[in-house]
Amino acid sequence: MTGLARSGIEEFPSQSTRRMSMIGKAWGRALLPLVAVLMVVDLYLIFMWAPLAGSEHRYNLQRILYIHVAIAWVALLAFAVVFVASIVYLLKENPRWDALAHASAEVGMIFATLVLVTGSIWAKGIWDQWWTWEPRLTTMLILWLLYVAYLMLRNYAPSPAQGARFSAVIGVVGFIDVPIVYFAANWWRGVHPEVVTGPLAETGSLDSSMRLVLWVTVITFTLLFVLLVRERLVQKRTEDAIRTLKNSVSRARRALI
Repeated sequence: MTGLARSGIEEFPSQSTRRMSMIGKAWGRALLPLVAVLMVVDLYLIFMWAPLAGSEHRYNLQRILYIHVAIAWVALLAFAVVFVASIVYLLKENPRWDALAHASAEVGMIFATLVLVTGSIWAKGIWDQWWTWEPRLTTMLILWLLYVAYLMLRNYAPSPAQGARFSAVIGVVGFIDVPIVYFAANWWRGVHPEVVTGPLAETGSLDSSMRLVLWVTVITFTLLFVLLVRERLVQKRTEDAIRTLKNSVSRARRALI
């Protein structure tokens, strides 16, 4: 009988643990085809089915609204995940929460960059300028810079442990900018359109068919975010396993010398 068995702790995972692991793997395998199908459906709805808002939207730019709003939502959601995971990590110092925060920040950085790119495309077509320092755009740029600071600290900190703690602090304090980004267009006057979804949106601000397409796009990109974070976590576990194996081989070689 092993020490684990004598202490009353099972040496092997319980049946419920194995069942949950199997469910998680099945969900992971189903997520990729689900996102792929939703993406095809969503693109059809955006470019073929959704009506145009009006003739003032040159070059059919109104259709970028669905993608721009959806990826902006994901960028905010990603930093919310960073915020929660960072708090738990600072309290428990569990590396799994740090890995979740790191993965979410990496994926969120991609979406935040796409928000600025699609927003600039919209601005050039509607406002005849690529950028204007209006409240919503400025606060979104600040969020993007917070992502940059978070990732840079992890890479340039004296040690991985210090990088995890320093970036966790940024993940907690920087979350202040997330509600500011959302409410900026309503709190301060600017050329950016006001909120079209959420608690501050006016009733009937969007046509019913446009609202449907917008929600489908938001759901699609949210699931894409979950998929990317999950894949990044799997990749991180593989990197850690390879690093551990290399360290073990190095120690074995030094012991033989």
